[in-house]
Amino acid sequence: MTTRVCKALLVAVAGLYLGLITLNNLIDYDSNYEFVRHVLSMDNTFPDNRLMGRAITSPVVHHVLYLIIIVWEGLAALLCWIGTFFLFKSIRSDRIEFNRSKSVATIGLVLSLVLWLFGFLIVGGEWFLMWQSSKWNAQNAATRMFLINGLLLLFLNQPDEN
Repeated sequence: MTTRVCKALLVAVAGLYLGLITLNNLIDYDSNYEFVRHVLSMDNTFPDNRLMGRAITSPVVHHVLYLIIIVWEGLAALLCWIGTFFLFKSIRSDRIEFNRSKSVATIGLVLSLVLWLFGFLIVGGEWFLMWQSSKWNAQNAATRMFLINGLLLLFLNQPDEN
């Protein structure tokens, strides 16, 4: 029972974290929009960069991609919260039912993993060379988020014996 409660609580906290990120992006839209704009524009990469043809300078595209990020974060948060509800609802069930109740939380955590790995580390970090920027580089934060959510996903999906 203790392990089940811990799993549900950690999924709830992951949902809270993702929810706060989403809320912060909505309330302080311009700050993080600037981050997206600079990364996509590649205006802070190394001088004479041969990959500048990848840069996207359209404000419309910047806003659309930023809104996709916000919606993605919000959806991951929502799925973690719904998953938390299902986990607590089945906390006293047999192991088969409890293991089944993990699916929504698993999807929420995986969506978060995809966002941080694909969106920030692969697309932002490597395609748009975010790693070259001293100011507009979120690789450490993205790695931290990927690791946190990955560890939570591994813990959540350990089989429950009881």
